[in-house]
Amino acid sequence: MKLALHWQILIALLLAAVMGSWSGTEATVFGIHWLAVYTFIGTLFLNALKMVVVPLVMAAIITGIGNIGTQGGFGRLGLKTLSYYVATSFIAIMVGLLLVNWIQPGVSDQAPPVIESNAAVAQAVAGKGVGDVVEVFLRMIPANVVAAAANGQILGLIFFSLLFGYFMAQITGPGRDALMNFWQGVFDVMMLITAWIMKFAPLGVFGLVAASVAKTGFDQFGNLALFFMTVVLALAFHFIVVMALILRFVGGVKNPWRHYQAMAPALLTAFSTSSSSATLPVSLRALEHRAGVSNRVTSFVLPLGATVNMDGTALYECVAAVFIAQLFGVPLDWGTQLLIVVIALTTSIGVAGIPSASLVAISIILVAVGLPAEAIGLLLVVDRLLDMLRTAVNIFSDSVGAVVIARSEGEKDVLTNRIF
Repeated sequence: MKLALHWQILIALLLAAVMGSWSGTEATVFGIHWLAVYTFIGTLFLNALKMVVVPLVMAAIITGIGNIGTQGGFGRLGLKTLSYYVATSFIAIMVGLLLVNWIQPGVSDQAPPVIESNAAVAQAVAGKGVGDVVEVFLRMIPANVVAAAANGQILGLIFFSLLFGYFMAQITGPGRDALMNFWQGVFDVMMLITAWIMKFAPLGVFGLVAASVAKTGFDQFGNLALFFMTVVLALAFHFIVVMALILRFVGGVKNPWRHYQAMAPALLTAFSTSSSSATLPVSLRALEHRAGVSNRVTSFVLPLGATVNMDGTALYECVAAVFIAQLFGVPLDWGTQLLIVVIALTTSIGVAGIPSASLVAISIILVAVGLPAEAIGLLLVVDRLLDMLRTAVNIFSDSVGAVVIARSEGEKDVLTNRIF
């Protein structure tokens, strides 16, 4: 009996946890470290997903905007999408802020920890400050769109694709039809390639998670356990309660659980890859083929959301900054916490394309409130697993936005007539 893809991925996750904890970093097979085998398999799969991101994002946005432009409603759809992104990110930050102030994971009678130099963290946050918020907007308009695509600057690529799709819809005659047919063909081919790559998803997930478990194990939380639980509780509340309420009362979905079922493959892929961009092809396929959302909506909402809508990341930034302040005994009044909320909301929009994105964003917040950026090194013990969790929340929020906007656009059969 053939198992559904999400069950195959779930089994791969369990096997990866067992194999990774058994082998550690030293065990070998035929003279080759198991860790090297895990890393090779995981990297191969992740590279395959990243390979399709640029052409898929461009084709999806250009065809989506082109169709919207010819049918009308571009401004309306854009306003709805951006309003949803800002609102859900703000709600996520407030959930995290309330929980970290209630639980107070960093408050203790012990002396503040001594910060040791960490080369990786120092390199990630070197020269970063509040001025980096401006860089988010500068990256929106790339000087060279080809270089932006090559360097993974998805925000600039999205902006160019939005412009191209919009003005493509403004021209008339055979030129528009030729361009529309070309980009629609590219999109269809990229979706077929994505479907083929996803057949190997269980193997890729196994390699990625097994390598992570082999290197970090499960018992390195130490004094960060309460911080870890605070973040998990906040993410869980936003994922289970807030998103379900939005589906039910904003989207008018009578049974929100159907959407959780529909997005299962994308959620497991996001959890294992820790990459919203790499999960984008899976999210597009799940929404269109399992949830019944039209390509007109998904091709606009999801690529944009994969870059600018980061509910889980914004929540984590806020909790981490307040936790570090508590740990060092620095009191934060509500004015300072409001500053943290604003910076977390702003930085979560555009830093997703930067390596160690959350570390950079948190460093901006710490510098703004007068805390040492080097304190981020204390979070590295639990950052990998929390990164997996917050990425799943990020892509699920994108998918909920697509459902809500599709329903508001009159797509009444979303999540009603699909068989998973």
